[in-house]
Amino acid sequence: MVKRLHSSPLVLDWLPVVVVPIILVIDAALSAQGKPIGVVNVLCAFAASLPLALRRHVTFPVLGPLVVGGVILVLWQLHPANTVVVIPMIAMFELALNGDRRRSLWMSVALVPCVVVSVVPFATGFSHVASIVVRNLVLVLLAIAAGEVIRSRRVSEQRLVQTAEQATLRRVGEERLRIAREIHDVVAHAMTAINVQAGVAAHLLEHDPSQAYDALRNIKHTSGAALTDLRSTLEVLRDPSASAPLGPPAGLGDIAELTGGLRSAGVTVALDVDNAADVPAPVQSVAYRIVQEALTNVARHAQASSTTVSVRRVPGAIAIEVTDDGSRAAEAITAETAGNGVRGMRERAAALGGTLEVGPAHAADGGGWRVRAWLPMSAPPPNGAAVPAGEPEGGELRR
Repeated sequence: MVKRLHSSPLVLDWLPVVVVPIILVIDAALSAQGKPIGVVNVLCAFAASLPLALRRHVTFPVLGPLVVGGVILVLWQLHPANTVVVIPMIAMFELALNGDRRRSLWMSVALVPCVVVSVVPFATGFSHVASIVVRNLVLVLLAIAAGEVIRSRRVSEQRLVQTAEQATLRRVGEERLRIAREIHDVVAHAMTAINVQAGVAAHLLEHDPSQAYDALRNIKHTSGAALTDLRSTLEVLRDPSASAPLGPPAGLGDIAELTGGLRSAGVTVALDVDNAADVPAPVQSVAYRIVQEALTNVARHAQASSTTVSVRRVPGAIAIEVTDDGSRAAEAITAETAGNGVRGMRERAAALGGTLEVGPAHAADGGGWRVRAWLPMSAPPPNGAAVPAGEPEGGELRR
């Protein structure tokens, strides 16, 4: 209940109106030079404090004259009123707290004539005027400075919170994009391989049951591996503390397993993968996913009889090239190049500072399809620098 009262805006507005007059009356009563305290004096003290109820709702041009009038009223009725400076201190502190730096500077300048006007009629000499003006001006300026410091700290804290929230949202977006790419790669490759092997099994079931059973076993193995990968990827969504899929990421040494589906469909696959002993794990993972998506597109669109997969070490980078000899309709090419698969490959390559090129393998007759990627093993080369051997050159459908 007490906490609720203290946090109520109405209580905050009127609390100084009640407390400050009590301070003024007590100060006047204890002063040796004070006048006898009567009902009129007490009412004037409360009237002089009334502008404080508006301190959070009006600006300095409105509140300033009201505070000056209140100070003059107190000095007139409760002389010497040593604590009357509390009224402008509270008012200026609140204005600085709820304003901005420019307003605080203007208030600091405008305070000088306000203090002089309030004090001069009640001073007994120049030295007395100077001492009172300087003392009250310093106290009120300290109140403005305190309000400005607290306001600046609040603004800094709010900016830090906003920056942290934006960083969190950015990390969440990047994580969602990463998970979407992983799910797309796993599901698309597995479903394409299963579809191809199921077609082979259906074709061979009557003519060569033993090979049909091999195709079915491949389907079981492919679907099981896909489920394992999918479960590991989705673990990030189930457990917020998990930052990566369980188990080691796939790398260059696992690329040979990607060719099983094509080979079972009768597509000849020529595989040339360099040693990956000292290639960083992120580069290996991206290279694996690019080859996976390229082979998935071969199975889905190419109608190819042979495919060549080359993953070569070049100075400071990995050069990838997947080429097939298939023929595909223009609609299939458009669908592939505009789909999530090529977009995902390009995003993965760009994340490492690499490049990706997709397009017809033979520009003259449009036969075959080629995917070329260049993945640096460290920082990407600066703009205008010489391109290491193996980086894709400008191609027809470079993106």
